[in-house]
This record gives sequence, C-alpha cells and structure tokens, in this order.
Amino acid sequence: MLILELIRYKNCAMAGLAAVIGSAIAYSIAPGQIIWMLLVFLTVFLVTGAGNAVNDYFDAAIDAVNRPGRPIPSGRIRKESVLRVSIVLFASGIMIAYFIGQSLIPFSIAVFNSFLLFFYAYSLKKKVFVGNLSVAYLTGSTFLFGGSAYGLTGVQVIFVLFFLSMLATLAREIVKAIEDIEGDRKDGALTLPILAGERRSAYIASAFGLIGVALSPLPYLMRLFNEYYLFAVLIADIVFLYAVALILRRRPSGSSKYFKVAMFLALLAFVAGSILNKIL
Repeated sequence: MLILELIRYKNCAMAGLAAVIGSAIAYSIAPGQIIWMLLVFLTVFLVTGAGNAVNDYFDAAIDAVNRPGRPIPSGRIRKESVLRVSIVLFASGIMIAYFIGQSLIPFSIAVFNSFLLFFYAYSLKKKVFVGNLSVAYLTGSTFLFGGSAYGLTGVQVIFVLFFLSMLATLAREIVKAIEDIEGDRKDGALTLPILAGERRSAYIASAFGLIGVALSPLPYLMRLFNEYYLFAVLIADIVFLYAVALILRRRPSGSSKYFKVAMFLALLAFVAGSILNKIL
C-alpha cells in the first residue's frame, strides 16, 4: 500500500517497539496500567510515520537525485497529498498521547517531537550537525516516551537506553550524510561531510559508533538487564564494529545498511534483556 510505503512502516514499527520496550522496563519499576503500552506503540508509530511523510514532502528535490523510486519523485503521489497525510498522522498521535499515563509528560514529548520532526524536515537537516543531533534525539526519545507512561521515575530508569540509542543513531546519520553528499550539495545543504569532508566525517561517525559499543554493557551494570542481555548485545556490537570498518574503508552505503541492522539487533537485545529479566 502506497501510504505504508510513504511512512516507511517498518521504521515506524521498529520505533514503536522501542517505545514499548522502554514502557515495559519502566513498568517493572513503577507499575501502572499495561494497556498504556498499546497507546505508546500507536503514538510513536503515527508520529514517526508523520515525520517520514513530511520529510519526503520537503525532500522531493533531493530524493529525485538520491532516491528517485520514492513515492513523490516517482510520481505516484502528489506533494500536497503527502502534507495532508502527515498533518493527520501528527494530530492523531498527539491526541492518543494525551490519554497515556497520569501526567502530561507523554503528551508533552509527543508535541515537542512532532514540532521537531517538522522543523527538522523544513530546515534543521541542512544545518551542520544540528540535523544529525535532532534525529539522534528523536530516535532515542522513543525509549523515553515509553518510560514516561509511568511518570518521571520511568524516564529516569530508561535514560541509559535513550543515551545509547542516540550514540548509535548519530553515527548512522553521519554515514547517511556521507552517502547523500551529492544530492545534498545540489540542494544547498550544509551537512558535516560537505563542511568537514568525507574522511573526517567517517572518523567522527566511527568514534560515536565505538563509544556506543564500549558503553553497551551499561544496562547490565545498572541492573536493568541480567547477563542474557550481554550475550545478545555482543552480536549487535560485532555488527556495529563491521559497520565502522566499512565506513573507514569509504563504503558509506554498506556501512549505513549494517548500522541499521546493528541497531535492530541492539533493539532485540533490549527485548531479550527485558523479557528474560522478568522471567528469570
């Protein structure tokens, strides 16, 4: 279905799952209504989808060079229709967030993230490093949003997952900017690779990736997860290291792909750590 392709539903589902993991971990610390987890997933799915759609709206010219097969540059959907879809999805996600938890923290995060997603697509992505940081925060904030269903205590518990996710995403975003350097130049964007060069940007991306790998045992050391998490996250760390090796060899396309795979494996490690921590 075209709308599902437009919002990149797999990414939306992955973000929603991350939020549910954050919610599940916080639930064990600050018990509440488990039904909130479904609302958490729906909110994140919809807001993420809206952000992807509005990003395609503003990126139509860039995508015509870098990703001509996407819905707008391929002519399968009009730009105006994409904007309307994104507005509906943003509004739906924010409304659902209002009914999550016993405080306005989830609602506030949903509103802030929605505005940030819009302004990221409109202009922030063209700012040196600001765009990369914005995406890194937005990705990591899915865990914070899930934890926020159980108040401030839940947010504090989940903060380490938020931080690790930010590091991994920041590395991948820089790699993606290297991959998209041709289209970004034509659009007048001032990204890190354009300003600092591809080689330096590759080193910076690698540094963030390696820091993330080095800090990956933190959830175990903080007793959020037990030793089963360590076995699962080790696999993700190996893939992260391979992605770092690829970008150092000036292969941004392959590196971006494996960073994404590694992030998914890390998410599975969080799932395994969360579930097994409750069973064992």
